[in-house]
Amino acid sequence: MTTAPAEAEVLAGSGPWQLARAELRRRTSVKVSLVIVVFFVLMAGGAPLLSGLGGWSPDEFDKTAVDPYLGGAPIGPLGGISADHWLGVEPVTGRDLFARVVQGAQVSLLIAFTATAIVVVAGTAAGIAAGYFGGRTDAVLSRLMDLTMSFPSLIFMIAMMSVAEDVNRIVLMIAVIGLFGWPGIARVVRGQTLSLKHREYVDAARVGGSGPWRILSRDILPGVAGPVIAYTTLIIPGMIATEAALSYLGVGVRPPTPSWGQMIADSVAFYDTDPMYFVIPSICLFLTVLAFTLLGDALRDILDPRGSRT
Repeated sequence: MTTAPAEAEVLAGSGPWQLARAELRRRTSVKVSLVIVVFFVLMAGGAPLLSGLGGWSPDEFDKTAVDPYLGGAPIGPLGGISADHWLGVEPVTGRDLFARVVQGAQVSLLIAFTATAIVVVAGTAAGIAAGYFGGRTDAVLSRLMDLTMSFPSLIFMIAMMSVAEDVNRIVLMIAVIGLFGWPGIARVVRGQTLSLKHREYVDAARVGGSGPWRILSRDILPGVAGPVIAYTTLIIPGMIATEAALSYLGVGVRPPTPSWGQMIADSVAFYDTDPMYFVIPSICLFLTVLAFTLLGDALRDILDPRGSRT
């Protein structure tokens, strides 16, 4: 009978991060989401090794795996799944679907993670500066946030990606997606900073002679870290979906570089003759976005409970 009070006492004496870890371990959905996230991150990180294990490169054609008399349909059941091609082959070309899915995971997650890093750094810096300094700084940065958010971002992304020629498409996509993503997290951080800058410990540091940089880095930034981490995990699935949407529309990653969105776009023409070509990359995209979304929701509920109620 004394176990519950003892546990409550331990939890009461724990810091926010200890409480967050305990709460995350308690939720089954979070455990499953973490397993899925780690699986796809390891897949992306080990893409060259995994492709080598499969025995095929993403751009290698296998004409013996498709039937030229049936419009290039894969030979065998379920899109040509066999001991040679673990997830089947791409229609017409015969490229190994396992190698392309694995390489596509690397491209899609690289774009999503890098764009998210740009968004988080830029948004956190702008939000802290606007909330702490106030006045003209707040006015300029807030108007810049409003201006950026007022753009029809998807249409503008499509236009920029369409007119850009002879550039690294991956770098361009990261820059374009990051350009329109920072105002949302900047507003969250600005509001959090406004509530922190008049706390007693911040006033004490200011009276003690600490400069703005020291206060921002040692007092304000740790206070906004929880909401930033929570919202970062919610931004990532949006970035993955944005990259997939741009590639699906034909203005993202260009062939022969694979990405999940590009593979889904190419599979539309074969959905009735080879549905596995559509199903496999779609499942990968769905599971990744779902896992990050569930993980982000859980972190937001724990680390930013006020934000989850708004």
